[in-house]
Amino acid sequence: MNKKLVGIMHGLFVSAALLCAAPKPLTFDEDVAFLKKHTDVVVLKKGERQAAVVPQYQGRVMTSTTGAGASFGWLNYKVIEKGLLSEREAKGALEEHIYVFGGEERFWLGPEGGQFGIFFKPGDPFEFAVWKTPASLDTLPYRITNQTKDSVAFAHDCSLQNHSGTEFSVGIERTVRLLDDNGVKDVFGSSVPDHVKYVAYESDNVLKNIGDQPWTKEGGMLSIWLLGMYKPSPGTTVVIPFKDGPEAQLGPAVNDAYFGRVPPEYMAVSKSTVFFKGDGTRRGKIGISPARSKGIAGSYDADGRVLTLVTYNAPKKTDGYVNSMWEIQKQPFGGDVINSYNDGSPSPGLDPLGPFYELETSSPAAALKPGESIRHIQRTIHIAGPESELDAIAQKTLGVRLHEIKEVFRK
Repeated sequence: MNKKLVGIMHGLFVSAALLCAAPKPLTFDEDVAFLKKHTDVVVLKKGERQAAVVPQYQGRVMTSTTGAGASFGWLNYKVIEKGLLSEREAKGALEEHIYVFGGEERFWLGPEGGQFGIFFKPGDPFEFAVWKTPASLDTLPYRITNQTKDSVAFAHDCSLQNHSGTEFSVGIERTVRLLDDNGVKDVFGSSVPDHVKYVAYESDNVLKNIGDQPWTKEGGMLSIWLLGMYKPSPGTTVVIPFKDGPEAQLGPAVNDAYFGRVPPEYMAVSKSTVFFKGDGTRRGKIGISPARSKGIAGSYDADGRVLTLVTYNAPKKTDGYVNSMWEIQKQPFGGDVINSYNDGSPSPGLDPLGPFYELETSSPAAALKPGESIRHIQRTIHIAGPESELDAIAQKTLGVRLHEIKEVFRK
Protein backbone atom coordinates (compact mmCIF):
# COMPACT_ATOMS: atom_id res chain seq x y z
CA MET A 1 0.00 0.00 0.00
CA ASN A 2 1.18 3.52 -0.75
CA LYS A 3 0.40 7.06 0.42
CA LYS A 4 -0.85 8.23 -3.00
CA LEU A 5 -3.82 5.88 -2.71
CA VAL A 6 -5.30 8.22 -0.12
CA GLY A 7 -7.76 10.53 -1.85
CA ILE A 8 -6.94 9.30 -5.38
CA MET A 9 -8.92 6.07 -4.97
CA HIS A 10 -12.06 7.86 -3.79
CA GLY A 11 -14.44 6.78 -6.52
CA LEU A 12 -13.07 3.28 -6.96
CA PHE A 13 -13.19 2.46 -3.29
CA VAL A 14 -16.91 3.15 -3.03
CA SER A 15 -17.60 0.04 -5.08
CA ALA A 16 -14.53 -1.83 -3.87
CA ALA A 17 -15.57 -1.46 -0.26
CA LEU A 18 -18.87 -3.20 -1.00
CA LEU A 19 -17.06 -6.06 -2.68
CA CYS A 20 -14.49 -6.45 0.07
CA ALA A 21 -16.67 -6.51 3.18
CA ALA A 22 -15.17 -9.02 5.57
CA PRO A 23 -17.20 -12.20 6.15
CA LYS A 24 -17.80 -13.70 9.56
CA PRO A 25 -14.79 -15.54 11.03
CA LEU A 26 -14.41 -18.91 9.34
CA THR A 27 -12.49 -22.07 10.13
CA PHE A 28 -9.55 -23.30 8.10
CA ASP A 29 -11.63 -26.12 6.61
CA GLU A 30 -14.34 -23.68 5.56
CA ASP A 31 -11.79 -21.35 3.96
CA VAL A 32 -10.18 -24.22 2.05
CA ALA A 33 -13.57 -25.56 0.88
CA PHE A 34 -14.41 -22.11 -0.48
CA LEU A 35 -11.06 -21.74 -2.23
CA LYS A 36 -11.41 -25.15 -3.89
CA LYS A 37 -14.66 -24.01 -5.51
CA HIS A 38 -12.78 -21.28 -7.38
CA THR A 39 -9.15 -22.36 -7.84
CA ASP A 40 -6.66 -25.15 -7.30
CA VAL A 41 -5.38 -25.43 -3.73
CA VAL A 42 -2.35 -27.25 -2.35
CA VAL A 43 -2.91 -28.12 1.32
CA LEU A 44 0.35 -28.77 3.15
CA LYS A 45 0.17 -30.95 6.27
CA LYS A 46 2.50 -31.75 9.15
CA GLY A 47 0.52 -33.49 11.85
CA GLU A 48 -2.41 -31.22 12.72
CA ARG A 49 -0.68 -28.16 11.31
CA GLN A 50 -1.78 -27.11 7.82
CA ALA A 51 -1.30 -24.33 5.25
CA ALA A 52 -3.27 -23.65 2.06
CA VAL A 53 -1.21 -22.51 -0.95
CA VAL A 54 -2.65 -21.39 -4.32
CA PRO A 55 -0.56 -21.70 -7.54
CA GLN A 56 -2.93 -19.35 -9.44
CA TYR A 57 -2.10 -16.60 -6.94
CA GLN A 58 1.70 -16.84 -7.41
CA GLY A 59 2.20 -19.61 -4.85
CA ARG A 60 0.51 -17.50 -2.18
CA VAL A 61 -0.07 -18.88 1.32
CA MET A 62 -3.74 -18.05 1.68
CA THR A 63 -4.18 -19.22 5.25
CA SER A 64 -2.93 -21.64 7.88
CA THR A 65 -4.06 -23.37 11.06
CA THR A 66 -2.59 -24.93 14.19
CA GLY A 67 -5.16 -27.70 13.78
CA ALA A 68 -7.56 -26.16 16.28
CA GLY A 69 -9.88 -24.82 13.57
CA ALA A 70 -8.81 -21.17 13.56
CA SER A 71 -7.83 -19.77 10.14
CA PHE A 72 -5.20 -17.02 10.30
CA GLY A 73 -5.14 -15.52 6.81
CA TRP A 74 -7.53 -12.82 5.62
CA LEU A 75 -9.37 -13.90 2.45
CA ASN A 76 -11.30 -11.56 0.16
CA TYR A 77 -14.26 -13.80 -0.58
CA LYS A 78 -15.97 -11.43 -3.03
CA VAL A 79 -12.94 -10.97 -5.28
CA ILE A 80 -12.02 -14.67 -5.19
CA GLU A 81 -15.61 -15.55 -6.08
CA LYS A 82 -15.68 -13.11 -9.01
CA GLY A 83 -12.40 -14.47 -10.36
CA LEU A 84 -10.38 -12.87 -13.14
CA LEU A 85 -12.28 -10.35 -15.22
CA SER A 86 -11.94 -9.60 -18.90
CA GLU A 87 -10.19 -6.36 -19.80
CA ARG A 88 -13.54 -4.78 -20.60
CA GLU A 89 -15.12 -5.94 -17.32
CA ALA A 90 -12.15 -4.72 -15.27
CA LYS A 91 -12.13 -1.27 -16.84
CA GLY A 92 -12.88 1.29 -14.16
CA ALA A 93 -12.87 -1.27 -11.36
CA LEU A 94 -10.23 -1.88 -8.71
CA GLU A 95 -9.29 -5.09 -10.55
CA GLU A 96 -7.98 -2.96 -13.40
CA HIS A 97 -5.11 -2.13 -11.05
CA ILE A 98 -4.88 -5.07 -8.62
CA TYR A 99 -6.75 -8.20 -7.57
CA VAL A 100 -6.99 -8.07 -3.78
CA PHE A 101 -7.34 -11.82 -3.17
CA GLY A 102 -5.94 -11.59 0.35
CA GLY A 103 -3.71 -14.30 1.79
CA GLU A 104 -1.25 -14.31 4.68
CA GLU A 105 1.95 -14.38 2.62
CA ARG A 106 2.26 -13.30 -0.99
CA PHE A 107 5.26 -12.86 -3.29
CA TRP A 108 5.84 -9.41 -4.73
CA LEU A 109 8.77 -7.48 -6.16
CA GLY A 110 9.84 -3.94 -5.31
CA PRO A 111 10.12 -1.09 -5.80
CA GLU A 112 6.54 -0.06 -6.36
CA GLY A 113 7.02 3.65 -7.12
CA GLY A 114 9.81 6.13 -7.80
CA GLN A 115 12.10 6.42 -10.79
CA PHE A 116 12.83 2.69 -10.57
CA GLY A 117 9.29 1.55 -9.71
CA ILE A 118 7.80 -1.34 -11.66
CA PHE A 119 4.13 -0.44 -11.09
CA PHE A 120 4.38 2.60 -13.41
CA LYS A 121 5.30 2.78 -17.10
CA PRO A 122 7.98 5.22 -18.32
CA GLY A 123 6.58 8.74 -18.46
CA ASP A 124 3.50 7.97 -16.37
CA PRO A 125 2.70 10.21 -13.41
CA PHE A 126 2.69 8.65 -9.95
CA GLU A 127 -1.08 8.51 -9.79
CA PHE A 128 -3.46 5.68 -9.05
CA ALA A 129 -5.19 6.09 -12.42
CA VAL A 130 -2.12 4.58 -14.14
CA TRP A 131 -0.80 2.42 -11.27
CA LYS A 132 -0.93 -1.27 -12.15
CA THR A 133 0.36 -4.39 -10.44
CA PRO A 134 2.45 -6.45 -12.88
CA ALA A 135 0.57 -9.56 -13.99
CA SER A 136 3.35 -11.83 -12.72
CA LEU A 137 2.62 -10.53 -9.21
CA ASP A 138 -1.15 -10.45 -9.56
CA THR A 139 -2.91 -12.72 -12.05
CA LEU A 140 -0.46 -15.18 -13.63
CA PRO A 141 -0.07 -18.63 -12.06
CA TYR A 142 3.27 -20.06 -10.99
CA ARG A 143 4.04 -23.61 -12.12
CA ILE A 144 4.63 -26.33 -9.54
CA THR A 145 8.09 -27.88 -9.86
CA ASN A 146 8.05 -30.16 -6.81
CA GLN A 147 5.55 -31.20 -4.17
CA THR A 148 5.54 -33.28 -0.99
CA LYS A 149 2.98 -33.60 1.79
CA ASP A 150 4.50 -30.63 3.66
CA SER A 151 6.15 -28.51 0.94
CA VAL A 152 5.55 -27.18 -2.54
CA ALA A 153 7.96 -25.47 -4.95
CA PHE A 154 7.13 -23.07 -7.78
CA ALA A 155 8.92 -21.39 -10.68
CA HIS A 156 8.05 -18.48 -12.94
CA ASP A 157 9.90 -16.43 -15.55
CA CYS A 158 8.85 -12.96 -16.62
CA SER A 159 9.92 -9.66 -18.15
CA LEU A 160 9.45 -6.34 -16.35
CA GLN A 161 10.14 -2.70 -17.12
CA ASN A 162 10.66 0.07 -14.57
CA HIS A 163 9.68 3.73 -14.70
CA SER A 164 13.12 4.64 -16.08
CA GLY A 165 12.73 2.22 -18.99
CA THR A 166 15.14 -0.46 -17.75
CA GLU A 167 14.16 -3.96 -18.87
CA PHE A 168 14.49 -6.93 -16.52
CA SER A 169 14.45 -10.62 -17.44
CA VAL A 170 13.49 -12.30 -14.19
CA GLY A 171 13.55 -15.85 -12.92
CA ILE A 172 11.56 -16.60 -9.76
CA GLU A 173 11.76 -19.70 -7.58
CA ARG A 174 9.58 -20.05 -4.49
CA THR A 175 9.28 -22.91 -2.01
CA VAL A 176 6.78 -23.02 0.85
CA ARG A 177 7.35 -25.63 3.56
CA LEU A 178 5.83 -26.34 6.95
CA LEU A 179 8.24 -26.36 9.87
CA ASP A 180 8.47 -28.74 12.83
CA ASP A 181 9.73 -28.20 16.38
CA ASN A 182 13.35 -28.11 15.27
CA GLY A 183 12.50 -25.52 12.61
CA VAL A 184 11.12 -23.05 15.14
CA LYS A 185 13.34 -23.81 18.13
CA ASP A 186 15.87 -21.13 17.17
CA VAL A 187 13.09 -18.55 16.82
CA PHE A 188 11.50 -19.44 20.18
CA GLY A 189 14.91 -19.42 21.85
CA SER A 190 14.13 -22.77 23.47
CA SER A 191 12.12 -25.94 22.95
CA VAL A 192 8.45 -25.52 22.07
CA PRO A 193 6.38 -25.41 25.29
CA ASP A 194 4.10 -28.41 25.88
CA HIS A 195 0.90 -26.41 26.30
CA VAL A 196 0.91 -24.33 23.11
CA LYS A 197 -0.27 -25.10 19.61
CA TYR A 198 1.50 -23.54 16.66
CA VAL A 199 1.74 -23.56 12.90
CA ALA A 200 4.94 -22.40 11.22
CA TYR A 201 6.01 -22.21 7.62
CA GLU A 202 8.97 -20.93 5.70
CA SER A 203 9.00 -19.42 2.24
CA ASP A 204 12.33 -19.65 0.44
CA ASN A 205 12.35 -17.16 -2.43
CA VAL A 206 14.99 -16.78 -5.15
CA LEU A 207 15.22 -13.91 -7.63
CA LYS A 208 17.53 -14.47 -10.60
CA ASN A 209 18.78 -12.26 -13.42
CA ILE A 210 18.15 -14.44 -16.48
CA GLY A 211 18.90 -11.63 -18.95
CA ASP A 212 22.16 -10.49 -20.53
CA GLN A 213 22.47 -7.11 -18.74
CA PRO A 214 23.46 -6.41 -15.10
CA TRP A 215 21.03 -4.79 -12.65
CA THR A 216 22.63 -1.60 -11.36
CA LYS A 217 21.95 1.44 -9.19
CA GLU A 218 22.06 3.59 -12.32
CA GLY A 219 19.30 1.69 -14.12
CA GLY A 220 17.45 0.37 -11.10
CA MET A 221 17.33 -2.88 -9.17
CA LEU A 222 14.58 -5.19 -7.93
CA SER A 223 13.97 -6.73 -4.51
CA ILE A 224 11.90 -9.58 -3.10
CA TRP A 225 8.94 -8.25 -1.13
CA LEU A 226 6.75 -10.54 1.01
CA LEU A 227 3.43 -9.26 2.37
CA GLY A 228 0.95 -10.95 4.69
CA MET A 229 -2.71 -10.04 5.22
CA TYR A 230 -4.12 -11.08 8.60
CA LYS A 231 -7.51 -10.80 10.26
CA PRO A 232 -7.69 -7.71 12.52
CA SER A 233 -9.35 -7.43 15.91
CA PRO A 234 -9.83 -4.67 18.49
CA GLY A 235 -7.20 -6.37 20.65
CA THR A 236 -4.52 -6.87 17.99
CA THR A 237 -1.26 -4.96 18.38
CA VAL A 238 1.78 -5.14 16.08
CA VAL A 239 5.10 -5.26 17.95
CA ILE A 240 8.43 -4.53 16.23
CA PRO A 241 11.61 -4.38 18.31
CA PHE A 242 14.41 -2.16 16.99
CA LYS A 243 18.02 -1.38 17.80
CA ASP A 244 18.42 1.44 20.27
CA GLY A 245 20.90 4.17 19.39
CA PRO A 246 21.34 7.80 18.34
CA GLU A 247 19.27 9.01 15.41
CA ALA A 248 22.32 10.71 13.93
CA GLN A 249 23.94 7.29 13.55
CA LEU A 250 21.01 4.93 12.90
CA GLY A 251 18.34 7.24 11.53
CA PRO A 252 14.75 7.54 12.83
CA ALA A 253 13.43 4.69 14.97
CA VAL A 254 10.36 4.32 12.76
CA ASN A 255 9.12 5.72 9.45
CA ASP A 256 5.42 6.58 9.71
CA ALA A 257 5.22 9.00 6.77
CA TYR A 258 3.67 6.60 4.24
CA PHE A 259 0.10 7.85 4.76
CA GLY A 260 0.85 10.83 6.94
CA ARG A 261 1.90 10.70 10.57
CA VAL A 262 0.31 7.98 12.68
CA PRO A 263 -1.43 9.47 15.75
CA PRO A 264 -0.41 8.37 19.28
CA GLU A 265 -3.62 6.39 19.78
CA TYR A 266 -2.44 4.07 16.96
CA MET A 267 1.33 4.03 17.44
CA ALA A 268 3.57 4.16 20.50
CA VAL A 269 7.37 4.08 20.54
CA SER A 270 9.46 3.08 23.55
CA LYS A 271 13.24 3.01 23.81
CA SER A 272 13.53 -0.12 21.67
CA THR A 273 10.01 -1.14 20.54
CA VAL A 274 7.33 0.26 18.29
CA PHE A 275 3.71 -0.70 18.98
CA PHE A 276 1.17 -0.27 16.18
CA LYS A 277 -2.53 -1.08 16.15
CA GLY A 278 -3.67 -3.91 13.89
CA ASP A 279 -7.39 -3.35 14.35
CA GLY A 280 -8.34 -2.43 10.77
CA THR A 281 -9.99 0.84 11.78
CA ARG A 282 -7.51 3.47 10.57
CA ARG A 283 -5.33 3.49 7.48
CA GLY A 284 -1.64 3.76 8.31
CA LYS A 285 1.75 2.23 7.57
CA ILE A 286 5.09 2.12 9.36
CA GLY A 287 8.57 0.98 8.38
CA ILE A 288 11.78 -0.06 10.12
CA SER A 289 15.11 0.61 8.42
CA PRO A 290 17.79 -2.08 8.01
CA ALA A 291 20.05 -0.18 10.43
CA ARG A 292 17.36 -0.45 13.13
CA SER A 293 15.91 -3.88 12.39
CA LYS A 294 16.43 -6.87 14.66
CA GLY A 295 15.17 -9.24 11.98
CA ILE A 296 11.80 -9.90 13.57
CA ALA A 297 8.29 -8.47 13.75
CA GLY A 298 5.21 -9.76 15.48
CA SER A 299 1.67 -9.16 16.63
CA TYR A 300 -0.50 -10.25 19.50
CA ASP A 301 -4.25 -10.83 19.27
CA ALA A 302 -5.32 -10.48 22.90
CA ASP A 303 -8.90 -11.49 22.05
CA GLY A 304 -7.91 -14.78 20.41
CA ARG A 305 -4.71 -15.27 22.45
CA VAL A 306 -2.59 -15.74 19.35
CA LEU A 307 1.01 -14.55 19.05
CA THR A 308 2.32 -14.17 15.49
CA LEU A 309 6.03 -13.91 14.67
CA VAL A 310 7.66 -13.10 11.32
CA THR A 311 11.42 -13.41 10.79
CA TYR A 312 13.70 -13.13 7.77
CA ASN A 313 17.31 -13.82 6.84
CA ALA A 314 19.18 -10.56 7.40
CA PRO A 315 22.31 -10.30 5.21
CA LYS A 316 25.45 -8.73 6.66
CA LYS A 317 26.20 -6.65 3.55
CA THR A 318 23.78 -5.07 1.10
CA ASP A 319 23.49 -2.57 -1.74
CA GLY A 320 20.66 -0.84 0.09
CA TYR A 321 16.91 -1.44 0.14
CA VAL A 322 14.58 -0.20 -2.59
CA ASN A 323 12.31 2.76 -1.89
CA SER A 324 8.68 2.33 -2.99
CA MET A 325 7.40 5.87 -2.36
CA TRP A 326 5.37 7.33 -5.24
CA GLU A 327 7.72 10.17 -6.12
CA ILE A 328 11.06 10.86 -7.76
CA GLN A 329 13.30 9.89 -4.88
CA LYS A 330 16.47 11.42 -3.53
CA GLN A 331 17.36 8.07 -1.91
CA PRO A 332 16.01 5.29 -4.15
CA PHE A 333 17.97 2.69 -2.17
CA GLY A 334 17.19 4.02 1.30
CA GLY A 335 14.03 1.99 1.86
CA ASP A 336 12.74 -0.02 4.81
CA VAL A 337 13.22 -3.74 5.48
CA ILE A 338 10.18 -4.34 7.72
CA ASN A 339 6.76 -2.77 7.26
CA SER A 340 3.35 -3.03 8.86
CA TYR A 341 0.11 -1.73 7.41
CA ASN A 342 -3.21 -1.22 9.20
CA ASP A 343 -6.21 -0.98 6.92
CA GLY A 344 -8.93 1.57 7.35
CA SER A 345 -11.10 4.05 5.50
CA PRO A 346 -9.21 5.64 2.59
CA SER A 347 -11.36 8.75 2.89
CA PRO A 348 -14.02 10.03 5.32
CA GLY A 349 -17.27 8.13 4.97
CA LEU A 350 -15.83 5.22 3.02
CA ASP A 351 -15.45 1.65 4.21
CA PRO A 352 -12.00 0.03 4.49
CA LEU A 353 -10.67 -2.19 1.73
CA GLY A 354 -10.59 -5.20 4.03
CA PRO A 355 -10.27 -4.67 6.82
CA PHE A 356 -6.97 -6.44 7.52
CA TYR A 357 -3.51 -5.69 8.81
CA GLU A 358 -0.16 -6.61 7.28
CA LEU A 359 3.34 -7.64 8.28
CA GLU A 360 5.92 -7.31 5.48
CA THR A 361 9.63 -7.97 4.91
CA SER A 362 11.93 -7.20 1.98
CA SER A 363 15.23 -8.42 0.62
CA PRO A 364 18.05 -6.01 -0.20
CA ALA A 365 18.18 -4.45 -3.66
CA ALA A 366 19.47 -7.11 -6.06
CA ALA A 367 22.65 -5.91 -7.79
CA LEU A 368 22.82 -8.98 -10.03
CA LYS A 369 24.99 -9.77 -12.99
CA PRO A 370 23.55 -12.13 -15.63
CA GLY A 371 23.08 -15.55 -14.05
CA GLU A 372 23.34 -14.31 -10.45
CA SER A 373 20.56 -14.59 -7.87
CA ILE A 374 19.47 -13.35 -4.45
CA ARG A 375 17.55 -15.31 -1.77
CA HIS A 376 15.05 -14.06 0.80
CA ILE A 377 13.70 -16.48 3.42
CA GLN A 378 10.79 -15.58 5.65
CA ARG A 379 9.30 -17.60 8.50
CA THR A 380 5.76 -17.07 9.77
CA ILE A 381 4.68 -18.59 13.09
CA HIS A 382 1.26 -18.45 14.77
CA ILE A 383 1.22 -19.61 18.40
CA ALA A 384 -1.88 -20.16 20.53
CA GLY A 385 -2.05 -21.24 24.16
CA PRO A 386 -2.04 -20.07 27.78
CA GLU A 387 -0.91 -16.49 28.21
CA SER A 388 1.77 -17.58 30.66
CA GLU A 389 3.47 -19.59 27.90
CA LEU A 390 2.91 -16.92 25.24
CA ASP A 391 4.31 -14.32 27.61
CA ALA A 392 7.60 -16.21 27.92
CA ILE A 393 7.87 -16.53 24.12
CA ALA A 394 7.07 -12.83 23.61
CA GLN A 395 9.83 -11.86 26.05
CA LYS A 396 12.41 -14.04 24.32
CA THR A 397 11.51 -13.03 20.76
CA LEU A 398 10.10 -9.49 20.91
CA GLY A 399 11.62 -8.30 24.18
CA VAL A 400 8.30 -7.32 25.75
CA ARG A 401 5.71 -8.91 28.03
CA LEU A 402 2.11 -9.50 27.05
CA HIS A 403 0.77 -7.09 29.66
CA GLU A 404 2.88 -4.32 28.07
CA ILE A 405 1.38 -5.11 24.68
CA LYS A 406 -2.19 -5.18 26.01
CA GLU A 407 -1.84 -2.01 28.05
CA VAL A 408 0.08 0.22 25.65
CA PHE A 409 -3.02 1.71 24.02
CA ARG A 410 -5.18 1.72 27.15
CA LYS A 411 -3.22 4.50 28.79
